[in-house]
Formats: sequence, C-alpha cells, structure tokens
Amino acid sequence: MTATPCIICVAITGSLPTKDNNPAVPITIEEQVESTQEAFEAGATIAHCHVRDDEGRPSSDPERFARLKEGIETHCPGMIVQLSTGGRSGAGRARGGMLPLAPDMASLSVGSNNFPTRVYENPPDLVDWLAAEMAKYDIKPEIEAFDLSHILKAHQMWQAGQIKDRPYVQFVMGVKNAMPADRGVFDYYVHTVKRLFGADAPWCAAGIGPNQIVLNDWAISAGGHARTGLEDNVRLDRDRLAPSNAALVKRAAALCEKYRRPVATWRQARQILGLRPPEPAA
Repeated sequence: MTATPCIICVAITGSLPTKDNNPAVPITIEEQVESTQEAFEAGATIAHCHVRDDEGRPSSDPERFARLKEGIETHCPGMIVQLSTGGRSGAGRARGGMLPLAPDMASLSVGSNNFPTRVYENPPDLVDWLAAEMAKYDIKPEIEAFDLSHILKAHQMWQAGQIKDRPYVQFVMGVKNAMPADRGVFDYYVHTVKRLFGADAPWCAAGIGPNQIVLNDWAISAGGHARTGLEDNVRLDRDRLAPSNAALVKRAAALCEKYRRPVATWRQARQILGLRPPEPAA
C-alpha cells in the first residue's frame, strides 16, 4: 500500500477501435477534445493521443495533432498531453512528425514484438532518432514496454544519455501474440524497474481488452500508475459497452479509493513525472 497519488492516463482513441466497435469512440478532433474533457473531469491527468483522417483511418498528420493538442490545452488546463509515435499511424520518421509541437510527453517503443496479425517494427535507427527528437524538444518519453527487453533497453538508453531524465516505463500486457497478462511477469517487471531506475521510480501499466481492469487493479494496488480508455478496451464487461472514456476513468478511480490511494491532480502528476508547468494561456 502507498499514499502516493495515482496518475490515471486515458488513451482516448488509438488506431484500431471504430464506432462500429463502440459508438462512443471519439474519431474527429472535436469528439476527441470533448471526450478528453469528460475524462479529465473524472480524474485523468494524462491524455494519450492518436489522430484519424477524414475516413477514420490512423494518421500521423502533424496538423491534426496540433489541433488536438490545442483543444486539450484549452479545455483541460494543466492536463498532460502525450502524443503517440506508434507504428500503426505511419511509417519511418513520419511517426515522429508531430514532435516539433513539443507536447509534454510522447510514447516511445524501444523494441519490436509481435502484434495480432503483424510484427510491430521498431528498428534501432528509428528508435534512436525518435529519442533524439524527444530530447531536442524537451519531451518526456513514456517507454512502452511490450517485453522485458524493452525495459532493459530503456535503461541502456538512459545510461547512454539518449533519454535525459529517468525513464517512465509503462508495461503493456494482453496484446495477442505479445506478453499476456501474467502476474508473475508483472511482478518481475516492477522488480526490474525498481532495480534499474530506483525504488521510487514511477511506472505505469496498461491492459488490453478484458485485461484492462486486471492491470488497473494490479498497478494501483502495487503503487504504480494506471492507463485506461477506449483505445485499449471498448467494454465495461462482457455484456456492456463502455459509454465513454470518462466511465473507464471512473472505474480506475474507484480502484484508487478501494486501495486508499488519492487520484493525482494534474499538478501532482507533473511533479511525480518531473514535467515542466503548462504554458500560460494566451
């Protein structure tokens, strides 16, 4: 048990879910901003962001990311904006084309792994370039660890100075053909982060599909931080679709109450992650 406030990250859209999967999935920029504001008011302090094109397909268009970032900063003052450099939205350096926008954070996958129908490729030269761009624009990377080797790689990059500050690692479990939601592995991940980055190092966990609530429970009860949202899971349970991102945030917040952990405010979240204060409103 810990009194450390729990940061709740909401992954609002992702690259895969559609309105056919759940009508609540926000696709347009306007829908995304509205959904993020509801999640922010429910307790989320990080918005993990993807954008879609006019047909609803994944995109890495910097202009769309700019509009989404501006909308979140306007309607959710203080919220941490984390832009995705994931491989489903683009290829090669196009994946980092939005980094000159200098968001607070960006996702960084430091190694490859299998996804349900393909290999999620993160070649070393691209990983090095993305990390360099994040350092250039003072963006804190969130290390997306789909495998133990990714945690070790993040440590290597930190030691080499490619990652400026102590890495913030997120365990991703439950992706088909990648790491399942295994409690023994999860516990070893936590042990490894503490061994490599320090006992007080903040970390996060994300579970896919029905594993979302499982990983929320494990992370919150173990002193970590939690990710939820419609990107990873469109259902409340087998029989009910999630009515909103906010509903999934409220479910995570209820676990915080169960384990007697306060939900982090945006100020606390920024302090825990060592982030700069938000830019003052124009």
